[in-house]
Amino acid sequence: MSSTSETSSPLVVIPENEIQHIELLSASTDRYEGVTVDMKEPMDPHVFATSLRASISLWRQEGKKSVWIKLPIELSDLVAPAVKEGFCYHHAESTYLMLVYWIPETPNTLPANASHRVGICAFVANNKGEVLVVQEKSGHFGGTGIWKMPTGVVDEGEDICAAAVREVKEEAGIETEFVEVLAFRQSHKSFFSKSDLMFVCMLRPLSFDIQKQDSELEASQWMSFEEYAAQPYVLKSESFNNVAKICLAKKDKDYAGFSVMPATTGFSAKKSLLYCNNQDLLR
Repeated sequence: MSSTSETSSPLVVIPENEIQHIELLSASTDRYEGVTVDMKEPMDPHVFATSLRASISLWRQEGKKSVWIKLPIELSDLVAPAVKEGFCYHHAESTYLMLVYWIPETPNTLPANASHRVGICAFVANNKGEVLVVQEKSGHFGGTGIWKMPTGVVDEGEDICAAAVREVKEEAGIETEFVEVLAFRQSHKSFFSKSDLMFVCMLRPLSFDIQKQDSELEASQWMSFEEYAAQPYVLKSESFNNVAKICLAKKDKDYAGFSVMPATTGFSAKKSLLYCNNQDLLR
């Protein structure tokens, strides 16, 4: 785990006899010698501050290293007292805020919040050698007249291959099946200063009649790959040009990407997908 801070939390110790007279916060222990407090019921901020202070003192005596507090948006009045006790923001979602506190007087080794956003770029080619392209209404490409392949963001809990199929269906109404990942690109300082991973996915079309998404797209069509690759923007953009070359290599040559292989993790046996070069693996 990487260190997120070199500072330790303020040392607050409450005598054991006093702790016994204060209602402590309910918490579950994690596998990293820390505790997690999942707040669900409303609590007076002053009472919360007292309980939190006493709980931290007890957890310090027990040798715990970290305290995580999950505050639903309905309990946002408890943020201020937690911050006053030395808690920091770790991450936030639409319905909750996660706060964290490092107990020992040692460098903080808690993992930072997720650093990347994951997206897909869909390469969909028909049997005429044409590629599915779109023109966007807004964003970086809005109003430019540039034709690009469908792109989108992978939802939480969604597989990359499923996201590619979904995005093409949403943007152009085309049914597809995933073939393989041809390449991926990493960039930084993109969405809210996060890094960005973009997976170029090849999909096989199962339908061909385009039904454009009017809310986000100006136009969508099948275009000859040569015409797409000859666009001035594609030629000038090193990233777009390289992706076009990779897609052309897959279309006309024996380029091998990464197809999907179901897998499970070793410790939890959770289902996952492994993307690998099956073509060379099976030789």
